[in-house]
Amino acid sequence: MGKRDKVKTTSDKSVREAREKFADLLYDAAAGKVTYITSRGRRIAAVVPLSIADDALEETQE
Repeated sequence: MGKRDKVKTTSDKSVREAREKFADLLYDAAAGKVTYITSRGRRIAAVVPLSIADDALEETQE
């Protein structure tokens, strides 16, 4: 199963929204959802499920 198969949904949240709903973003990530954090309309970071982060780290170490 590829990384994209593990992602259930994605959404964008502003930095302000992410601060206000940080716990919800963590629960969403645990459920397989990717949330992009935006600043001035540009994506600057992502809250991702741990499996995706682990896969990405493994790829950089190969």
